[in-house]
Amino acid sequence: MARVASVDGWMTPDQARTLWDGAAALAPGSTIVEIGSFRGRSAIVLATAAVASVEVIAIDPHAGNDAGPQEIERPAEAGQADHDVFIANLEAAGVRDRIRYVRAFSHEALDEVEGEVELLYIDGAHRYAPARDDFRQWGARVASGGTLLIHDSFSSIGVTFAILSSLLFSARFRYVGRAQSMARYRRAEPGEGGRLGSAGRQLAQLPWFVRNVLIKVLLVAHLAPLTRLLGHTTRDWPY
Repeated sequence: MARVASVDGWMTPDQARTLWDGAAALAPGSTIVEIGSFRGRSAIVLATAAVASVEVIAIDPHAGNDAGPQEIERPAEAGQADHDVFIANLEAAGVRDRIRYVRAFSHEALDEVEGEVELLYIDGAHRYAPARDDFRQWGARVASGGTLLIHDSFSSIGVTFAILSSLLFSARFRYVGRAQSMARYRRAEPGEGGRLGSAGRQLAQLPWFVRNVLIKVLLVAHLAPLTRLLGHTTRDWPY
């Protein structure tokens, strides 16, 4: 956390620990794919934690769009600024040579990664359709027993609806838990049971989702003091 303290982004210490533990546990020769890097906060954690022979691939178009809360549309020059800061942050953290950076939209980058992925971290576009496509297209690349991490789960409306349509009753993934809005899924072994239990654990997160949506509504309505009644103590969107 000290290494990324000056890097802009949305990542709690618990979420950083989830990324760190997932990357550190990988066997040599494994592959990590991150979709949505922004300015490098999570990429630095992943690259620092993984052993040297683990390939770390960061995919982000840095096109200016989908950069954060209420920033779906931004000018291209803002994306270029994010790109420049991203590269500078990787160099400052000493991990530039550890990361293969693919500057492309996630659906355009599928052919850039060969074979299976042992750890997939998705923090890309938060709108329903692109989030759903990431879960389905990239999720199909996760190796048996591998890990899928999704940021802004049960917090962002688009991401949550994409989870419900793609992962709720999935035969492929089992819900493990979450660190705030970072949900963790495990790729199920062939023939593995537990789909109903996985669905139930995900449905149990919906009250927390409703709470987060209400907080966002209050923040947009400039009623931030009322969010304290819901346990929210900052003016940031919950993540």
